[in-house]
Amino acid sequence: MIAYVTVGTADMDKAKAFYSALLEDLGAKIVMDIGRLAAFGTDQGGAMFAVCTPHNEQAPDPGNGNMVAIPPGSKELVDKLYAKALELGGTGEGEPGQRMDGFYGAYFRDPDGNKICFCHFG
Repeated sequence: MIAYVTVGTADMDKAKAFYSALLEDLGAKIVMDIGRLAAFGTDQGGAMFAVCTPHNEQAPDPGNGNMVAIPPGSKELVDKLYAKALELGGTGEGEPGQRMDGFYGAYFRDPDGNKICFCHFG
């Protein structure tokens, strides 16, 4: 249902380095780079995650209430990727844990302030 999502950045090189390192454990890599937008995906295809400088050339302000959730496949990977996000310069917004029956999640903000969740259902 979702083809891709984008989050804004003020520094493409920094954003590409952050997400390249963070998402490599999921088999994701940059699959498209057109200068102002770089999309990460896997060899299996599916939805992509992209970083971009805003088309209107205004500041890449994170939206209040906007968040991207990424399911890495296990609680262990949620924990690992959350810790890695913080090591790479992200800031915690909610440590890994059971949020409700059947939902385990961890929340952080990337260096540009975009809110991201790694989650596991089941």
